[in-house]
Amino acid sequence: MINKTKRPKIAFFLDGPNLLRKEFEIDLNQIKNDLEAYGSVRESKVFLNQFAPDKLIEAIANHGFEPVIGVGEKKDDIASDVDVYVATAAVSAIYNPHIDIIALATRDADFLPVLQLAKRMGKEVFVIGIDSGFSKALQHAADTVIILKTKEQRKKMKKLQKN
Repeated sequence: MINKTKRPKIAFFLDGPNLLRKEFEIDLNQIKNDLEAYGSVRESKVFLNQFAPDKLIEAIANHGFEPVIGVGEKKDDIASDVDVYVATAAVSAIYNPHIDIIALATRDADFLPVLQLAKRMGKEVFVIGIDSGFSKALQHAADTVIILKTKEQRKKMKKLQKN
């Protein structure tokens, strides 16, 4: 039997507007499985803006993640960002003595100071992203980098495995 108290405790935060895009179609189960290989996920939040469709919010909740809706302005037909909400939650987890790993899913280099703070505070840092536009600065700052597969990449892999 696995002693769950010895497994590292993970706080996971996903920047929804940055990664939950139609062109990526990432698999939330893949993220959950990848993280569970490293420890026990104690906090898992997906940040969305107020323009997120109800079906997306429901799907996130159905995958066991906590949807968090950030409110902001819509400028020039660009939906509001949730970076401040993500950063605030991550900093809170950094100062939580019961959390060992901060896992951040984004491609956005704006989160580099959050990762640097986490490391200074003795936390292990994971970044999770998609190859397309994934900040090299974030990847270099992380202890562990997880590259997600898009729906198209997953299809190609299945096809190769069948042959």
